[in-house]
Amino acid sequence: MTVQENAPKAVILLSGGLDSSTVLAIAKAQGYACYCLSLDYHQRHNVELLAAQRVAKALGAQAHKTVQLDLSLFGGSALTDNAIAVPEYETQGIPVTYVPARNTIMLSLALAWAEVLQSRDIFIGVNALDYSGYPDCRGEYVSAFQQMANLATKAAVEGQTITVHAPLIDMTKAEIIRAGHALGLNYGLTVSCYQADSRGAACGVCDSCRFRKSGFVQAGLADPTRYRDAEKLI
Repeated sequence: MTVQENAPKAVILLSGGLDSSTVLAIAKAQGYACYCLSLDYHQRHNVELLAAQRVAKALGAQAHKTVQLDLSLFGGSALTDNAIAVPEYETQGIPVTYVPARNTIMLSLALAWAEVLQSRDIFIGVNALDYSGYPDCRGEYVSAFQQMANLATKAAVEGQTITVHAPLIDMTKAEIIRAGHALGLNYGLTVSCYQADSRGAACGVCDSCRFRKSGFVQAGLADPTRYRDAEKLI
């Protein structure tokens, strides 16, 4: 699908993982001119940023920017502090892979770019069903941020209401995968693993890998993910 010349602009938060890539495919299918924003926060799995570049290019994003912001200065998460191990088993409660305020930071950056672009739409791939217990992946959080955005920005005060779209919020991982597959998204371009190696090969045992693997099984589709253990057998 080609983008119409007068298509509305949208800022898409793109990590390079399965969910955010699906959101980009959905926004494009809805006719938006997509401006992708990634965050290099010194995450353990920073190979996902290369995946974000691949996905943005494959789906014809109008632009793709990566913001540098070192959240490892604060730590407090297995994704930003190498001294904290990524759990390789099912966890209870909010896991140590939760990055404090990450979605708030990313949405704030997306909001800033949206104002500059004169865009009224921001897309984020949060999901309240197949998620790891993160408090900033809930529908009420998205609604609260949208309300704040419409109080705090010049554009909104002047009548340009901003909408934060979370199209995956009530979908299972299998439903997300089916939706992306129907739109022709190549999930082989994406990286979801919290401890993927420098080539993007996944561990297969972290929360993110388990949700992803289960999603493909339940969707009845082949899993294109490269797993490290499988590569050892080659």
